[in-house]
Amino acid sequence: MHNLALALAREGHSVSGSDDEIYNPARDRLAAYGLLPTQFGWDPERISSDLDLVILGMHAHRDNPELQRAMELEVPIFSYPEFLYRHARSQRRVVIAGSHGKTTTTSLIMHLLQKSNSDFDYLVGAQIEGFELMVRLSDAPAIVIEGDEYLSSALDPRPKFLHYRPHLVVITGIAWDHMNVFPTFEEYRAQFARLLEVVEPGGKVFYFEGDPQLQELCAAGPAHLEYVPYRAFPAVREGEVSYLELNGERLPLQLFGQHNLENVRAAYLVARELGLSDGEFAAALPSFRGAAKRLQLLAANGSRRVYLDFAHAPSKVRATVHAVREQFPDARLLACFELHTYSSLNQAFLPQYGGAMDEADEAIVFFTPHTLEMKRLPPLDPEQLRGYFRRSDLLVFTDSADLQRHLQEAHPSGPTVWLLMTSGNLGGLNLPELAGLLLKAPKDPGIQGS
Repeated sequence: MHNLALALAREGHSVSGSDDEIYNPARDRLAAYGLLPTQFGWDPERISSDLDLVILGMHAHRDNPELQRAMELEVPIFSYPEFLYRHARSQRRVVIAGSHGKTTTTSLIMHLLQKSNSDFDYLVGAQIEGFELMVRLSDAPAIVIEGDEYLSSALDPRPKFLHYRPHLVVITGIAWDHMNVFPTFEEYRAQFARLLEVVEPGGKVFYFEGDPQLQELCAAGPAHLEYVPYRAFPAVREGEVSYLELNGERLPLQLFGQHNLENVRAAYLVARELGLSDGEFAAALPSFRGAAKRLQLLAANGSRRVYLDFAHAPSKVRATVHAVREQFPDARLLACFELHTYSSLNQAFLPQYGGAMDEADEAIVFFTPHTLEMKRLPPLDPEQLRGYFRRSDLLVFTDSADLQRHLQEAHPSGPTVWLLMTSGNLGGLNLPELAGLLLKAPKDPGIQGS
């Protein structure tokens, strides 16, 4: 929402907003643009009939007093995706969807288009090198959108991606997530079938053919669409660098992992559809460093590295751990995963993580009782978690200070990779600072997990 506010302000619109809590980097960025509210919280007096429209964020509740006032005054109210489609109606719309890989695929397409000097708008869910904002809205001929399957707003329970009506869509894979709104896998899967129904007639669907769910959906999808299956780009790894071969040219990658080779192939197909040549793709790909928090290298010192990844769903955790294990087969891998989302903290969903961290030499799960309370979920028992993850030596921490102490004091001295996986911040830890501390000389073993 704050990126949308900044993008609209840059286009000359008069923008105001409100929230009950605003954290950095949003707080500082809004302040720099003069858009930080003078008071936090909700005040219906802020809403008047002379407003052109209200954009409703997903986390504002239906009983929000400002929302109630806007409804009373009959001010037009749009959810984020509704407003985005309103802007993009005359543009060629590209949507990247799927349970995993959306952000990286969208980011790479944006990188390729930028390096080829193409004019385009975008919406992406992470900060990307070379882009100041995560949203751009202009009169460009095309827009690239990371298409989220989560709900649009308190007034609109439809998945966001159903609003966009794409001309080109990528679906990277389907793996159950968001069980708070899709309580069964069948309900979750059905949303992607609905997505196919809103693709513009004559549109193209690029889908990962290694996913049997996608094979079934696309086989049964609307007949007026063109379905293009894809697989991972073949690559050769030499040391710690992977190379793609395209038209006889070897292209070094700054990404690694099989899942990222799938993402690169999807981005390549979309880029070609948008008019980029193989030469432009080859020129731009080697400089792509990925999106923030997607296997992001926080710190390195010789054979010791610390990576941060947004992984939270079972398929993401499994793919990320496997990618690091494959990339650094001789290093000791310490994987730490925070249970932070509603699904990941729900005992009905937790068995989905079975075996997800098996390839780590040491596996750690972290959560805070406060997060459970906020999501109104019952307590979790460490022994239960070991059963859910099918790993008897799983370490479980519920206090961020204890976790940091263990990570600093209980690590080996040889080639080592720390993999921090979280959609939060490990209970408020300064992760870049922690990464620097982890690379210091080993200390004596410290506190152990529960």
